[in-house]
Amino acid sequence: MTQIPDVARTRDRVAKHLVGREHELELVLSAVAAGRDIVLEGPPGTGKTTLLRAIADEWGIPLFYVEGNADLTPAKLVGHHNPARVLKEDYSRDNFVPGPLLEAMQQGGFLYLEEFNRAPDDTLNTLLAALAERRVTVPRAGQVVAQPTFRLIASMNPYDNVGTTRLSSSITDRLCRLAVDYQDEAAEISIVDLRTGQGAELGALLVADAVWVNRATRRHPDLRQGSSVRGAIDVVLVANQLAALRGVSEAADSTTRLDPESAYPRLVLDAMAVALSGRIHLDEAAETTPERVLRQIWEDRFILTPAAAQPG
Repeated sequence: MTQIPDVARTRDRVAKHLVGREHELELVLSAVAAGRDIVLEGPPGTGKTTLLRAIADEWGIPLFYVEGNADLTPAKLVGHHNPARVLKEDYSRDNFVPGPLLEAMQQGGFLYLEEFNRAPDDTLNTLLAALAERRVTVPRAGQVVAQPTFRLIASMNPYDNVGTTRLSSSITDRLCRLAVDYQDEAAEISIVDLRTGQGAELGALLVADAVWVNRATRRHPDLRQGSSVRGAIDVVLVANQLAALRGVSEAADSTTRLDPESAYPRLVLDAMAVALSGRIHLDEAAETTPERVLRQIWEDRFILTPAAAQPG
């Protein structure tokens, strides 16, 4: 593919596969169609990868995925000469093994660099020529010129500052940026329902409860970072298996659901401990545990909120 297809048609087709990301879809499509590289900034589980993969699939453009970390060297990103062939034949273009950056440039694909700000400075600096001039010169191998559809799409988590690198202005000046936040409650309920295959009344109740407690982790004062929608998906999946093990079938009864001593609320609490305790991150100053925080959130949902809603 040598050029980007019709953007309006792409938007309409891709939107059918996404939940609640129409605005972000339009902005990303407009940026890449304009020939711009872009960084998507937001917490994990906000659909950044899903959005990008849907666009690439619709356009038939290859997607090259790279995880940014301290081990991502320039050679891993750009490529390297085959050591065995170098010893046998010396350096040449034929024994050069291209990395994901060069492959994306040669095939006109999207290079998706996740956790962009975790990559070392010298690795990020190797991107400058690709971003500015759409070409990279490799010693002893020659020059690679990018196809017109090549784009760098990076992502980063603004809430995580452990092991991250401060991006230089020479990098950020060459990138567009889009903030991608969590979706609203209705959209997350739709996502969880879709991903867990729920349809019965029990499923609808469980999905609503799982999404509520999961979203509550993002506003709890003792947490630096809460859980993405993946946490709610796992709460539902684990809770359903627990329900089968314990023979819990009365969860569809709204009266039973609001009784904290009944089987259903206890089942949700246990599922939360398994699905969410490893996903939430305590504030450094908080003197508590993930389990205590989850217990507080559970009490808010199944004890305090119902009690406040009672007449009198």
